[in-house]
Amino acid sequence: MSLDRLLNPYFKVRTSGIRRNMRYVLVTSARNEAKFIEVTIRSVVNQSLLPERWVIVDDGSTDDTAGIVEHYRQDYHWIQLLRRPNRPDRSFTGKALAVNSALEQLASVPFDVVGNLDADVSFEPDYMAFLLEKFAVDPDLGVAGTPYTEKEYDSGNDSFAGDNYVSGPCQLFRYACFQEIGGYAQSRSGGIDWIAVMQARMNGWKARSFPEKRFHHHRPMGTAEKGKLAALFAYGQKDYYLGGSPIWQLFRVAYRAIKKPYVSGGLALLLGYGWAAMRRVKRPVSAELVRFHRRDQMQKLKAILWSLGSLKKVHSFSLDAGVRNKREAFNSNPY
Repeated sequence: MSLDRLLNPYFKVRTSGIRRNMRYVLVTSARNEAKFIEVTIRSVVNQSLLPERWVIVDDGSTDDTAGIVEHYRQDYHWIQLLRRPNRPDRSFTGKALAVNSALEQLASVPFDVVGNLDADVSFEPDYMAFLLEKFAVDPDLGVAGTPYTEKEYDSGNDSFAGDNYVSGPCQLFRYACFQEIGGYAQSRSGGIDWIAVMQARMNGWKARSFPEKRFHHHRPMGTAEKGKLAALFAYGQKDYYLGGSPIWQLFRVAYRAIKKPYVSGGLALLLGYGWAAMRRVKRPVSAELVRFHRRDQMQKLKAILWSLGSLKKVHSFSLDAGVRNKREAFNSNPY
């Protein structure tokens, strides 16, 4: 934990005692989500631990998104609908602005944890209570979530993001942490959820994805208003924008090439990264965060290669835990 946070009187007040009855609020930015938002609303209203408030921002939808929210708002007073004007395109900057607008509506509401939900997710009735308990027992936990499932995909089994990354569609932040990192960055190139998690970690907060549970993402990640290959191309561009190592990217491309869509998926990632590199697009993250990110990637890559060289199975989700354990063992006995 950073010295600045330990000396911060506000931080001491917020974490001076572990409280079991932690309060939380939710914010959601929804744009043309009429197809999925009802299943998200049903998941939240059926939680064993309900939020103090849930602000859903209709971010210029042209479908019936707002009408569906209004229908449920009549029965659940803690759901609030906030309308924003239509924008010409779907952008990540718009999502950050929508979340900021939602938080302004919560200025008078007491809470400890703020959750950001996409409008196309669902989860079990005890999902929020499970995560709130994690915050209650660990005052250093800044960001929490779980792996997710999509059609024929489970991020807990097939992702190298690891257990210290919390996926964007469902992220819960200790509010003191969220304030410290300045909330979501207004990055047009995307990755605002990734930036928030990495900034929290760099500041000394813990970020954990707990494998005991899952949330379900009803739309394949990154495919809103684009196809699968176009989404992979965009992910390749984002890998460059966010400072990803070219060495790590080559391994990622090779790994992706053996997944559906075979070869073309890896090629799309490579082309996206290369296109962004050739254009030398300005990165929305600091040089310090780029160094932190690349160091993280290289530690993971060494752990992967060590496992392969030892003929051991690579456990992608628990990779970060292995790296942490090795680092702690080395620090305690460097000789």
